[in-house]
Amino acid sequence: MVRFIVIGLSGALIAAGAAVGLNMFSAAQEAAFASPHPAAMIASAASTPAPTMGYGEASIAKSPDGHFWADATVNGRPVHFLVDTGATAVALTAADARNLGIDTASLTYSYTVQTANGTAHAAPVKLSMVSVGRAEVPDVDAFVIDGGLETSLLGMTYLGRLSKFEATRNALVLKS
Repeated sequence: MVRFIVIGLSGALIAAGAAVGLNMFSAAQEAAFASPHPAAMIASAASTPAPTMGYGEASIAKSPDGHFWADATVNGRPVHFLVDTGATAVALTAADARNLGIDTASLTYSYTVQTANGTAHAAPVKLSMVSVGRAEVPDVDAFVIDGGLETSLLGMTYLGRLSKFEATRNALVLKS
């Protein structure tokens, strides 16, 4: 059984010199979450707030860098995410995990990852609630990445559990 995930450069760099990619093998992903998905990318850019729409919905305006940045609430606390439909899972920086009250020193970093900044380790965690505006999803599987990740990624373990998400020319609409 594969006991580690390799996170490698995936696709083109998505913002002026600040991209890091994640590519998680499905066997290791199935072992962690039983939900394989494609790779992930990351970049740093200005925040775009996520105004709410109707019940269970949110709309995120496209930022000037062409990406969707979400200010989410995770377990009742704010986290700034790059929305990444190519990300296998929600991936938290160690700093964001600590801000959520996760004791990163006590996690089991059982997955080896390769980032643009070198080798790092990842630990699976469960987030009790992730919300962007009113688009809420309970019990979200995620990884805490110990180094090599510049911003947290809002990936498919959240997006894939929404009833719908749709990218338009100027916005990303989420519906739980």
